[in-house]
Amino acid sequence: MNLQDLRKYLEGLSNSLDRSDQALLRSRVQSLASVFPFNEYEYTLMFLLGRQVLTFEDYEKLRSDYISANQYLSLYGLAPRIFGEIWAHQHLMDLDNRFEKPSKQVDPNYEGEYDLWIQSVRTEVKTARAINTRIRGDVVSKALKYGSPEPFWMNFQQLKPDRCDVFVFIGVWVDSIVYWVLSSQEVRENKHLSHQHRGGVEYQIGVTEKNISLFDEFRVTPSMVANVVIRKGLSY
Repeated sequence: MNLQDLRKYLEGLSNSLDRSDQALLRSRVQSLASVFPFNEYEYTLMFLLGRQVLTFEDYEKLRSDYISANQYLSLYGLAPRIFGEIWAHQHLMDLDNRFEKPSKQVDPNYEGEYDLWIQSVRTEVKTARAINTRIRGDVVSKALKYGSPEPFWMNFQQLKPDRCDVFVFIGVWVDSIVYWVLSSQEVRENKHLSHQHRGGVEYQIGVTEKNISLFDEFRVTPSMVANVVIRKGLSY
């Protein structure tokens, strides 16, 4: 169940209200001021509960089903820096405690040019969220389920292959997290690598529904991320 499915479900329940309540709900939602976590969905659910169109047991099941199908949706609401740095770095360190924050103590040459250190391997972490390219709206409203037939776009950017040994690309969908591990050389040789800015020193790699299968050779399971990073980094 995605956000569109939830909207359709609530619209179906709303249509079972009597006409005056339908008009009242529609008017209230249209003029509603929303501040997280109070929004149109929360208001509609409370309205339907109040009119006994929806039982609390129905609400609990709906909530459970939606959360299980969208366990990573909250990541779409994070600001870019928080998502790309604070969440992503800690996420990899949680996956394997051999990842650590670099410092002069572990790498005397460290100048802030990469994100994580693991057994002498300089690791750069890049993240992207799959978004539906057919619709307009904020990032959350464009979030997609893995394997969706909708066209999607995710951009791994600010790539500087000369400043690290290995890249970990983390791709996020509402129900899945995918990990790709590429050596700096593999990034340089990737045919989808392009300049992020004309004449600049930063590069980017875009992943879409058309080319995602070409990255299968770099895809790893969560438990193998660290081991593959070490293997590729030490052979760099």
